[in-house]
Amino acid sequence: MEPLLEVTDLHAGYGRAEVLSGLSLAAPKGGVVTVIGPNGAGKSTLLNALMGVLPSRGSIRHDGREIGRMSLEERVQRGIALVPETRALFASMPVEDNLRLGAWRLRGRTPGNDLARVYEIFPRLQERRAQLAGTLSGGERQMLAIGRALMGRPQLLMLDEPSLGLAPLIVKEIFRIIERLRETGVTLLLVEQNARAALQVADHAYVLETGQIALHGPAAQLATDPRVVETYLGARR
Repeated sequence: MEPLLEVTDLHAGYGRAEVLSGLSLAAPKGGVVTVIGPNGAGKSTLLNALMGVLPSRGSIRHDGREIGRMSLEERVQRGIALVPETRALFASMPVEDNLRLGAWRLRGRTPGNDLARVYEIFPRLQERRAQLAGTLSGGERQMLAIGRALMGRPQLLMLDEPSLGLAPLIVKEIFRIIERLRETGVTLLLVEQNARAALQVADHAYVLETGQIALHGPAAQLATDPRVVETYLGARR
């Protein structure tokens, strides 16, 4: 499949501390790619570098164009969106206002159709559209963060630990939503510590360890790889 995102020899970090050392990966158009790995491996650093939050060296190509020197704002305008681990919602604003802010890159267009689409995917947000974002449950805040990103009609949607801190039943719901997003045609890059759930929804997977790709391949294949099973999946109970 034609790649939407191509990353080659990426180096990034914080000051003089390099976290990513020569990382390369690709995400096909309309596909779901996951990056799994232990805490401190560099998963969030990867997403922040791709988004332009952190400076980086190497090549980042989006839809065939080099974007490594583009600003964060320019990357957003190209249709790249990141849902950070913190969700980064406006807690004192209603749900619907948070969603409408997500459509800012589509200036001059009425976001009504996009709002209806988000409410169709997340009916719970429609029920709570007048409620302040800060009063939502953890799962609802994650839904709102994803919904807000979708309001900008992204080509590439990057999710940083979407299941973090959520109850098991809510985690299942979030991953059902991620599977459904595949139907919208958006390309998904999913960073996740819940390796089992991530491998079940992804087409392709990368294992990131100490800033480098240790393994990669079809997600179904990695889910049965003895190294992945032993380190990240363990035995089912």
